[in-house]
Amino acid sequence: MDKFRMVFQFLQSNQESFMSGICGIMALASAQLYSAFDFNCPCLPRYNLAYGLGVLLVPPLILFLLGFVLNNNVSMLAEEWRRPQGQRGKDAAVLRYMFCSMAQRAMIAPAVWVSVTLLDGKCITCAFCTALPVEVLGNASHHDLPQGEVKRVLARIPCKEIYDGQELIANEVAIRYLRCISQALGWCFVLLMTTLAFLVRSLRPCFTQAVFLKSRYWSHYIDIERKLFDETCAEHAKSFAKVCIQQFFQGMSKDLAATHCHPPRKAPTDAGEATEKLLGITDWSTMNTALKSWHRCKPPLHLHPAVSHSSNGWAGDWQPQTKPHTQPPAPRREAVAYYSGV
Repeated sequence: MDKFRMVFQFLQSNQESFMSGICGIMALASAQLYSAFDFNCPCLPRYNLAYGLGVLLVPPLILFLLGFVLNNNVSMLAEEWRRPQGQRGKDAAVLRYMFCSMAQRAMIAPAVWVSVTLLDGKCITCAFCTALPVEVLGNASHHDLPQGEVKRVLARIPCKEIYDGQELIANEVAIRYLRCISQALGWCFVLLMTTLAFLVRSLRPCFTQAVFLKSRYWSHYIDIERKLFDETCAEHAKSFAKVCIQQFFQGMSKDLAATHCHPPRKAPTDAGEATEKLLGITDWSTMNTALKSWHRCKPPLHLHPAVSHSSNGWAGDWQPQTKPHTQPPAPRREAVAYYSGV
């Protein structure tokens, strides 16, 4: 278990590199998935276009959403976007930076799918086979055929076993023509994606370097703050449960001692350490109030010495208190009598 814990902590500390690796694996998986995908064009005039464009565009959309789902920062971004204003303001530049960072990683797998699909050419051949220029590539003596019959014949071009229009246009000529167009579009798409990636990665910080550094810093801060808050909550819950269980068994031992006249055992020595980790929150309602306050009214990002327990102003309208310049109250009579030995 210790090894798994070390691996999990390593992945948490290197989340950005880990997510980049996940996106790269998804890109390779999308290419392998397309190669294993059995493309079967329906070879019908009404369904070829829908099927071809569906295979070209629907899987990239699924991969794009899956890239967001696998990113742990999606919930953090949604929480930061939807939380109330509270004591801490929200910077739109930080939210845009977080969204753009996640979108860049999520776009890798869809871009690979579209590139592989266009370079293969099957989708374009299936989708646009009915739009072939027959008067240029085919036999011009078959203009007497009805338009519906021509489309029915052209729709069977991807299906060599049932194609019966060799006299109208050769099957190999049509497939080579459409595949050539598809591969040209594929290389143009690869060039476009590479150019956009270059512009985003290299030119964006040059124009707004200060805003870029600020957005990156506070996005890292929000991520680290959330992790530390989760760790502190887990530690508090563990200590709270330990104290409750120890108090329960201590009370049971007292009841058994009163019934069977057995002396109760001593409480565990680590009860004090667990109590110290509770940070003053020792009941259910106070913990719920603290969790709600963290969401609704996060403390301002201004470090200052803590004056009192409610110095962050989470619960209620807190006003800073100043020490009055008055004399300390006189000691009570009972305390004076006690210390004087009376």
